[in-house]
Amino acid sequence: MSDLIAKTAMDRRLADIVTPVIEGLGFELVRIRLMGGATRTLQIMADRPDGGIVVDDCGEISLAVSAVLDVEDPIEENFVLEVSSPGIDRPLTRLKDFEMWKGWEARIETTELIDGRRRFKGMLAGVEGEEVLIELDDGAEPVTIGLQFDWLSDAKLILTDDLITEMLRQKKVSGAFDESEFDEIQETEGDDSDDAPEATKH
Repeated sequence: MSDLIAKTAMDRRLADIVTPVIEGLGFELVRIRLMGGATRTLQIMADRPDGGIVVDDCGEISLAVSAVLDVEDPIEENFVLEVSSPGIDRPLTRLKDFEMWKGWEARIETTELIDGRRRFKGMLAGVEGEEVLIELDDGAEPVTIGLQFDWLSDAKLILTDDLITEMLRQKKVSGAFDESEFDEIQETEGDDSDDAPEATKH
């Protein structure tokens, strides 16, 4: 499992527990994070294999995950479970994400310095083997470089008007369009919150 999906040893342990449940319902785990604080929060992002998860899906996942966590009891403290869609400026955590979102702008960070830098911003150009291709527009001519998937520490789409339009088009096509969700997108545009979290207290 890539570090983009589960960063810490605890995240990976939790991912091992919840992934079969999420996949059994027909969804895929996009990212899992156990966050600190006065009350810990377990954040799970999930999606359909072809995209288009809706709020009711998050509720279904939340119930199923809560049940398995109650049995396995991997987290000693009280915690809140939040299940959400990946959002519009979604994290890119699997190699296939970089192919799926080819042609859209993204920010990528690497664990080590690559040619003196760790941050890259540009147009996704798909994948080649285990490399993520990104077209950088830093100089006079755009240049496409390849970054090993294992080098990546963070990657996400950049929120643009074109991306919002495309996401809404996809939701209309899939029948998952909800006017209220678009209102929420407009209100929260510019922050990093994810749409429609389902929260369950443990």
